[in-house]
Amino acid sequence: MGLTANLLAVDAGNSKTDVAVVAADGEVLATARGGAFRPPAVGVERAVDALGEAVTRAFAAAGVSSAEHVSACLANADLPVEEEQLAAALLARGWGAGVEVRNDTFAVLRAGVDEPLGVAVVCGAGVNCVGMRPDGRTARFPAIGRLSGDWGGGWGLAEEALWHAARAEDGRGRPSELARTLPAHFGLGSMYALIEALHLRHIEPVRRHELTPVLFATAADGDPLARAVVDRQADEVVAMATVALTRLDLFAVRTPVLLGGSVLAARHPQLDDRIRELLADVAPEAVPRVVTARPVLGAVLLGLDRAGAAPEAHARAREHFTV
Repeated sequence: MGLTANLLAVDAGNSKTDVAVVAADGEVLATARGGAFRPPAVGVERAVDALGEAVTRAFAAAGVSSAEHVSACLANADLPVEEEQLAAALLARGWGAGVEVRNDTFAVLRAGVDEPLGVAVVCGAGVNCVGMRPDGRTARFPAIGRLSGDWGGGWGLAEEALWHAARAEDGRGRPSELARTLPAHFGLGSMYALIEALHLRHIEPVRRHELTPVLFATAADGDPLARAVVDRQADEVVAMATVALTRLDLFAVRTPVLLGGSVLAARHPQLDDRIRELLADVAPEAVPRVVTARPVLGAVLLGLDRAGAAPEAHARAREHFTV
């Protein structure tokens, strides 16, 4: 082939990868989807190998062999040193003459705004928050779990629900319908049976994430303890957003606060309403809204931003991913 595109955009998450090959005028030449991107589990090189399968397909569909620039928004790029390591690994593949790696939360943020200005909180398997200004300033958190002060996300909510349900059943904690609804999801009659099944791996640990929707359903039915857990998640989302707004001197400026990830995108009424009520109280200039655009669009727009592309190019790319 030998031809070169302007931009290779990558959005790689814990469950799937999307890539797009884009021309300088914002035309999307080809897209492809790949599997999960998990460097902590498989190592950087194997994780990048998995990206390569989707990149190869996208390049072939676009009729090119490389790009001038790679804009990659990657899960597990939580620290600057990890971004540098991943950027070096991508550059070594020869997919682009230049590479910029960001945490994948930046893709959600940029996909949801018309200019690189705002704050995004993503609550999917975990929880993270980033912010950016057009002058290049950013705000972020390490977002590597309880070690860095994080609480919640789909996995954390499931763990919290299990903890409360176990204590509700054996008497150490407050009574809760969670002691019935969580084991019932797996066809079991007690928390003891569910604890045993998870401990002995009769139910694979990865299936714990299935309990997050059960938590929300139990809260919606009025269980006080389940409702308290959901309220705490809202509190955490607002705390992260407020800190990011403050760090970027945006607290008193009308600013989008984008809500993304599977937990927030589900629009659970209790969670959604409490986030909006709290933001209206503590950060009245914040404008919350749920991001529905595919995050790979954000990686594309960040690449076009870097290239100084015209507004028409941004609009053309956005149109491709929103029709």
